[in-house]
Amino acid sequence: MKLFEVHSQTCNRDGFCAAVCPVGIIVFKKGAVPTLVEEAEEVCVRCGHCVAVCPTGSLNHRDVPLEQCPPVHPEWRLSAEQGEHFLRSRRSIRVYKNKPIPRGELTCLIEIARHAPSGHNSQSAQWLVLGDRAELGRLASQVIAWMGWMQVHREDVASSLHLDRTIARWQAGEDVILRGAPVVLVAHAPQDDRMAPSTCTIALAYLELAATSLGLGTCWAGYFHAAATSFPPMLAALALPAGHQCFGAMMVGYPQHRYHRLPTRKTPNITWRMG
Repeated sequence: MKLFEVHSQTCNRDGFCAAVCPVGIIVFKKGAVPTLVEEAEEVCVRCGHCVAVCPTGSLNHRDVPLEQCPPVHPEWRLSAEQGEHFLRSRRSIRVYKNKPIPRGELTCLIEIARHAPSGHNSQSAQWLVLGDRAELGRLASQVIAWMGWMQVHREDVASSLHLDRTIARWQAGEDVILRGAPVVLVAHAPQDDRMAPSTCTIALAYLELAATSLGLGTCWAGYFHAAATSFPPMLAALALPAGHQCFGAMMVGYPQHRYHRLPTRKTPNITWRMG
């Protein structure tokens, strides 16, 4: 199959596919069926916009097959009020039930997260799923060891983050690192991939929002992430593929408590330049 095929009998020649193509490889002339530029094979980012926008389903892409692209259901779209409520009601969960998460639900979350936008449609995020309690305990201990290192070598940063209090709470038996979460998801990618930091962050944000639909709660594992990017013992314990770096980590589990209010936030600081 060619990279791009158009069913001429059903194509209504509206040029939508050419209008939305982010790299401008689709040629459209009024009244004609769209075609591709010569270098399309090399330039195409396989985003699927052309397949998604065609109202008649007349366009097929070899790497984004039409039959694998389900239709959009307009009736499922959230209203403005529902969208605001959904986003504002999300909470960072730090108290979890002692309940394992089925592998199928974790797979579902990652499947949703892979549809997050990424620079040049690189889709470079890869995932490490940590769900062994003993291993999570060892990794949390490495994070505490990193905090101790920070107190010695980066006293200013350690002081600003009040790491002494965090260490004291850990020593008192409180899991202030992973909060008893049954699973930690690590998003990683090649460290020399310039798209990787934003790709992994956005994918984790998608995953965080999707978790709500499965009755799951999440919290960004900031201390874990910091140790995983700079502390050699932590890097060795994670054992990511050679050349890969952790670009974010997320605790996941079933919330112990239910929230009933939408808290306030700071008034946004906006500078308008509207013309």
